[in-house]
Amino acid sequence: MMILKNGNLGALPRQALRFCALVYLASVCGAAAAQENAIESVSANQQGSNVIVKILLKNPVAKPPVGFTISSPARIALDFSGTTNATGTAVQDIGLGDVRNVNLVQAGDRSRLVFNLKRPLNYATAIEGKAVIVTIDGSGGIATAVNSSGLPVSAAPAAADKQSIRDIDFRRGVGGEGRIVVDLPNNQIGVDVRQQGQAILVDFFKTGLPDVLRRRLDVSDFGTPVKTVTTSTQGENVRMTIEPKGLWEHSAYQSDTQLVIEVRPIKEEPNKLTQGTQGYRGEKLSLNFQNVEVRAVLQVIADFTGLNIITSDTVNGNLTLRLKDVPWDQALDIVMQAKGLDMRKNGNVIWIAPKDELLTKEKLELEQRSQIAEIEPVRTEIFQLNYQKAEAFKAVFGLDNGGKNSILSKRGSASIDPRTNKLFITDIPSKLEQVRNLIQITDIATRQVLIEARIVEADDKFSKNLGAKLGFGIQTPGAVTPSAIGGRQIETGTGALTRSTVGGNSVNLPASGLAGFGAGTVALTLFNAAATRFINLELSALESDGKGKIISSPRVVTADQQVALIEQGEEIPITIAGINGGAPTTTFKKANLKLEVTPQITPDGGVILFVDVTKDSRGDITPGGLAINTKHVKTNVQVENGGTVVLGGIYTQLENDNVTKIPFFGDIPVVGNLFKNRTRIYNKSELLIFLTPKIINDKIVVR
Repeated sequence: MMILKNGNLGALPRQALRFCALVYLASVCGAAAAQENAIESVSANQQGSNVIVKILLKNPVAKPPVGFTISSPARIALDFSGTTNATGTAVQDIGLGDVRNVNLVQAGDRSRLVFNLKRPLNYATAIEGKAVIVTIDGSGGIATAVNSSGLPVSAAPAAADKQSIRDIDFRRGVGGEGRIVVDLPNNQIGVDVRQQGQAILVDFFKTGLPDVLRRRLDVSDFGTPVKTVTTSTQGENVRMTIEPKGLWEHSAYQSDTQLVIEVRPIKEEPNKLTQGTQGYRGEKLSLNFQNVEVRAVLQVIADFTGLNIITSDTVNGNLTLRLKDVPWDQALDIVMQAKGLDMRKNGNVIWIAPKDELLTKEKLELEQRSQIAEIEPVRTEIFQLNYQKAEAFKAVFGLDNGGKNSILSKRGSASIDPRTNKLFITDIPSKLEQVRNLIQITDIATRQVLIEARIVEADDKFSKNLGAKLGFGIQTPGAVTPSAIGGRQIETGTGALTRSTVGGNSVNLPASGLAGFGAGTVALTLFNAAATRFINLELSALESDGKGKIISSPRVVTADQQVALIEQGEEIPITIAGINGGAPTTTFKKANLKLEVTPQITPDGGVILFVDVTKDSRGDITPGGLAINTKHVKTNVQVENGGTVVLGGIYTQLENDNVTKIPFFGDIPVVGNLFKNRTRIYNKSELLIFLTPKIINDKIVVR
């Protein structure tokens, strides 16, 4: 930079003055060149279903404006570079056919005309001196450019040898899409891609087809939606018919002389009203560029999206592109793929440059950071832990493996103080910031879970006993016989009832009472009461039906993913005889109720329980010592907060039918039943565990 002293221009050297003059002239000439043209008027008329718009400029136009279309809302945009708006208005009504109006917007040295339509339509442009004639086709078909008189613009004379398609290839993309790649003779070939029913038709205007390419390709084995691709001639044109299957969507784009028709499969989603648009969510637009600069295409996308796109100085070259109703983010990807570009996004700013340039730049940045880390001064910072133990960070800082797998730099070090629960970290500032963020994420209060358990052993018992008492004796004077009154034996009078055994035939096999219940009896005397001899018969029966429950209800509070244990019971001493006459030894076996549970809180507020329940009790005495009855359940289940889950499946069943009888007499048919006692027992039991987890909030106090 040159500084004027005392405002004296004479102090400047002549070379400096000459340089300043050249810079000034260049800036003036550049500004004049930027404003060398201007839009003076816009007029429109209707010819049949078409609307013809005449844009008159101050100076003759060298090349057609860059244009693109938008389907929603329906618009056609034309960009005039190096042109100002000299019409004196920003909006001009047209009101012809499907064209509502046109907006004229100037931004710097560029002017844009936006035609607002009632529905999406095609257009074509022609240059006639100082005028640009825009034909908007009202039929919805392909637009044909006309001159100011409404006559079609004559095409350039055809070459002596008709240009033909060079090659047709089919490829399968990584996402299962089918790609038909057509190598065109030049980038000026007219192409029309459209869907007709369940097929895609592609017309190449005034183009030849070699015999080797006039064929039908069966590509169903590629695993794409495309079944066949048929190419044939139709007069002066070439038609390609693509037949897909299933659900699909397609897009077509042209980069210079290469046309790509892509047919993508659609994964049907029943809850979506519209299917498709694989991975792209931008608003749809249509682009039709013939040999325009890549920078101009990127500028169009930037204006359409409102993003700030910065392009590297190395982004150059021209592009021929045809896109119809594709999301803008897909259009941007297509442009970058065609020119070997890549992007980096930061907020609403996108930096676009060649891939190699971006990779080289990022590599240099990483190397610079590594070099800075080698010479950057280190600092020491103390971190107070509130909830986590300092020992838990040993593995993080590599204190238990010699510094391996540490998040610290090569120059960093760490130490812990278990007494004060503090960390002492020495490292460069960037690493200290990483440690600070790590501690902020991990050193938080652990959520707790209250677990209520109900352990129920349900019993269903039923027993049935039948018995009899039979007496045969002699009655003494003054005695009375017993009578059956209400199921009880009643003694009347003053005499005593005596019963003597005759021939050893006295039977006493009554039904025994169970669980505190008495047996029902029926007593009767055979023979006359006045007789000296009698037979006294007493029948007894007992039916018992009971259900019992043994309930244990432990409760425990534990932290998330921490084991909790409750154990209650007894230790049973067992004496073991000494070996070779030695002194006996006594050991203890546990017969406990134990609940071991580990809760894990899920992101959706549920709880996963890892449960281990054991219920032991005293068993029978065996020749080897006392047996321990064990019931054990181990599983993991998921339950909602406050919900209850039931665990079961330990089921036992006992059926026993015993007969007690007097020898010989109990085997006599019919009468032998008087000399028997039958007992039938039916028991079944099941162990059930009811678990109810409740996540404890910080403000809830559990009592």
